[in-house]
Amino acid sequence: MALSRHIPITNELVFPAGVYAVGGVEQVVDFEASTREQRVQAHDKDSGLPLWAISVFDPDPEARTKVVRVKIAARTPPVLPQAAAGSPFPAVSFEGLTATPYVDTSGSRPRLAWSFRATAVRAASPKAQVPQSLHRPESGG
Repeated sequence: MALSRHIPITNELVFPAGVYAVGGVEQVVDFEASTREQRVQAHDKDSGLPLWAISVFDPDPEARTKVVRVKIAARTPPVLPQAAAGSPFPAVSFEGLTATPYVDTSGSRPRLAWSFRATAVRAASPKAQVPQSLHRPESGG
């Protein structure tokens, strides 16, 4: 099978209603290498680069999970864009986004879940607005 374990996917497919960063950029902890006294940052198995995580909020009313973490492998922490005027959170978009399925056994019964990785984060481009019709239907009267 030619499909890798990380399935390439677009930001628009995962987050059709957009997505907002709701926290800062955090180091991903390597729990196997860490001790109680010293936390060790996890590294990407493929590139060897340090892993960073960004918690994001999905405003889509149909989204099963509202807050997810997207991991990014990079030498330095990714920089989040500024929030737009009047918004408490910056709208973001991910480049090089991939999804990896796994079985989540933390609940009462196992379920399929997804882990997301990206190569970079940037400010989301404004969505194209749908032009309103110039002609309004006439009311019958």
